Amino acid sequence: MVPDQPSSCGEGLDRLLGRIEPDVARLLDELLEGRELTVEGGLRLAQTLGPELRALVLAADEMRRRQTGKVVTYVVNRNINFTNVCIKRCGFCAFSRGLREEDAYLLPFEEIARRTQETWDLGATEVCVQAGLSPGLDGRYYIELCRIIREAAPRIHIHAFSPEEILYGSRQSGVPVSQFLLALKEAGLDTLPGTSAEILDDDIRSVISPDRISTRQWIEVVTTAHALGLPTSATMMYGHIEQPIHWIRHMALLRDIQNATGGFTEFVPLSLVHHAAPISRRRSVQGIRLGATRDEVMKVHALARLMLGATVKNIQSSWVKEGPGLAQHLLTAGANDLGGTLMNESISASAGAPHGEFMSPAALRRLIREKGRVPAQRSTTYQLLRLYDDLSEEEGLLDRIGDPDARFGSYRTLTASHAFRYRWQERA
Repeated sequence: MVPDQPSSCGEGLDRLLGRIEPDVARLLDELLEGRELTVEGGLRLAQTLGPELRALVLAADEMRRRQTGKVVTYVVNRNINFTNVCIKRCGFCAFSRGLREEDAYLLPFEEIARRTQETWDLGATEVCVQAGLSPGLDGRYYIELCRIIREAAPRIHIHAFSPEEILYGSRQSGVPVSQFLLALKEAGLDTLPGTSAEILDDDIRSVISPDRISTRQWIEVVTTAHALGLPTSATMMYGHIEQPIHWIRHMALLRDIQNATGGFTEFVPLSLVHHAAPISRRRSVQGIRLGATRDEVMKVHALARLMLGATVKNIQSSWVKEGPGLAQHLLTAGANDLGGTLMNESISASAGAPHGEFMSPAALRRLIREKGRVPAQRSTTYQLLRLYDDLSEEEGLLDRIGDPDARFGSYRTLTASHAFRYRWQERA
């Protein structure tokens, strides 16, 4: 770890602590002395505004400095969302399509292998594979998919299948989750994305995704994966009907799991991209917010550092959700990772996120350097692969991509094309 020297952050925080509410000042002091943040304390910090919010952010930045130093990481990866056909109709999801819809698609194995090989040849280290729950797929499909990817690029990291997909594949196969995960691991699976978490509270889930995986089932899948030596990330989607208490309970639950298993590699807060989300058009949903405010985004990342940083030290800010500018600013609010290059981001794009589907490694390094930090390329599990501690660097293949949509194809192009149209008659 490249150490981060004490800076004006600590001095500014000391000045602020003398001018804010005593209970908030005491909480932040205790946290910086090493005390664990309780649910009650986290809720109080989630209610901060003005100077208190500024103090919260400064405390998170100081904690980040102590826990991860000056290095900010990113991964060179590609998203492969192999189908948008899904039996579920989650209120926040604009990606899902019915099997008979005109823009429903399914990538054949040959195309997935081609994309994987191209990804490796361009210098990426990971493919992130997630998709809808198609009624035409069974558990064997997921296993074969891992084998195809492993054959196409034997050394690439396969980061694949949400807990929702794991549960679905397990049920479709008629085998326990543990047995299904072992079969996937033998076929090449390395880690799981900890998505489909949304808010780990079934009252919230019953409104935004009533037919989706339950909190108990999500916990079962990730803890089983951890026990089998399959690390996972952890996520939280916010900015819809939840309240700050739900953020805090969600993080506390993740902390409990991490204390028990040690299997989480990172925490990724994901604010709702509401533009095309079905739930944002439902007048019957009480208290629906159209995404998180900037202050909420700052709070969530700062709280994540203060609540989780001692056990899950990597806190990611998502440029595809927040935009490059805010994602960069979150590096001063507790985040120490900018995610990945993505290449074919489809989920946020389908929901109306305007920030693109690809960011080059050079662009990510530029965002990091502009905040006075040291860029580093990492693996999926956060081993540092290359530290860019000076300004002299060679331009890579991905940095020379002129038009990423022309090279990789965009989500809009994919759904408008007939090349990979989902042929439901053949899968009935």
